[in-house]
Amino acid sequence: MHFLDRREFMQQSAGLAGVIGSGFFLSETEANDRPQAQATPRGANERINVAVIGVRSRGRDHITGLAGRHNCVVTHVCDVDTAVVGGAVELARQRQGSAPTVVQDLRRIMENRDIHAVSIATPNHWHALAGIWAMQNGKHVYVEKPVSHNVWEGRRLVEASRHYDKICQAGTQIRSEPNIREAIEFLRSGGLGRCSVARGLCYKRRNTIGRVNGPQQAPRTMDYNLWCGPASNAAPRRNNPAFGPVHYDWHWIWEYGNGDLGNQGIHQMDVARWGLGKSELSRSVMSLGGRFGYVDDGETPNTQVGLFDYGDCELIFEVRGLFPMGDYRTAQVGNVFHCANGYLVMTNYSTATAFDNNNNVVRRFNSNRRGDHYGNFVAAIRSGRRQDLQGEILEGHISSALCHIVNVSHRLGRTVAFSRRDGILGEHREGNETLNRMIDHLRAREVNLDQAMLTVGRRLTLDVRAETFGNDAEANRLLTREYREGFVVPARF
Repeated sequence: MHFLDRREFMQQSAGLAGVIGSGFFLSETEANDRPQAQATPRGANERINVAVIGVRSRGRDHITGLAGRHNCVVTHVCDVDTAVVGGAVELARQRQGSAPTVVQDLRRIMENRDIHAVSIATPNHWHALAGIWAMQNGKHVYVEKPVSHNVWEGRRLVEASRHYDKICQAGTQIRSEPNIREAIEFLRSGGLGRCSVARGLCYKRRNTIGRVNGPQQAPRTMDYNLWCGPASNAAPRRNNPAFGPVHYDWHWIWEYGNGDLGNQGIHQMDVARWGLGKSELSRSVMSLGGRFGYVDDGETPNTQVGLFDYGDCELIFEVRGLFPMGDYRTAQVGNVFHCANGYLVMTNYSTATAFDNNNNVVRRFNSNRRGDHYGNFVAAIRSGRRQDLQGEILEGHISSALCHIVNVSHRLGRTVAFSRRDGILGEHREGNETLNRMIDHLRAREVNLDQAMLTVGRRLTLDVRAETFGNDAEANRLLTREYREGFVVPARF
């Protein structure tokens, strides 16, 4: 196995040196010698052949958005688990009149020259590597959120799109919603005065995943080694009756997922940063939270507050998984922007409402228009202009990285009794108000705060340009991961 030590990591982050991973990924010379995909279709009458990778869940939405639409044909569906592909094949057949070919190993998709584009709906730990492999093999990419499992590989995905000159769309589909685009323009043009705080909310019920006594057996219908890919090939240690030992609950295991910040929350994180008009990571980050209400095999927080300092404004993110979750200014999964002359609330993916400081409605953004993120992706393929993308991969990377850095803070945190929390945030008014609401929420859910412990994340300062934590070696180590031989994300192109 290959692990990036601190010296290697810092060199690679600066683009000065690194190692090219062995295995299926090719060196630059090899890639240039490899037969590429067919020329990209340009005109609307030229068909685009698409492969959808990962079809148990989000991939089916990809099929719905692409099969038989925009002169696209889903020619292939790919999943490591043969038990989940039947419904995806039938869905594609119904929508386009022809059934796609089923492939289990995504490497066969990459080497197929007749495929022009791939959409990736695998677990998080596969997103960046699959996207890089696809672009190296001449294909355009639509990759689900978060676009990476860690900060370092997300930046490599952006670099691959530039190096291979390929269209790469992040699955942050709210960016294609006309009402939200109009609301963000209103906000950023000063419609409510200066915005001081952008708040992202992920109040979404997450039940316990249960607890097992030891390693579990992966389904026999699955190539589990390939499912693990860049992650360690360790037997699963979870077995939720609803999903089994592998599927879905990987979200709550650090080796594969990123908690609800990297599941639902990345959408609202992206909108919060978009509304602030920030095109980089925050100057500092801090997490407060934990996994409360039950004891199970999950590792990630189910209750969390993230504080991101941008100097002239701040971004605050809230995760609540215990039911009932309550709301904040009527929003549960959405955004609230606090401005000098009022506030803007988004309670869903497609509408927004602006209020003045007396809670009077200033403007509603609620027309019947709906966006088409997949259509935007296809249009950019045909134009050959990444500027036409509404969820261009760089934007997806930065928003995903914000989720990753607050999780780094959490993982490096210390636990304290709730009774000893006073002074943790000093005079941070918004932070203390948010923390107190989180505590009220836990108390209302009958969490025993006399016994529960609060994880106070390390306050981390960022070198925004390098996307590192400066000289903090322990934190920098969590910006990347250990990659298995044959599944190593390359350090440069």
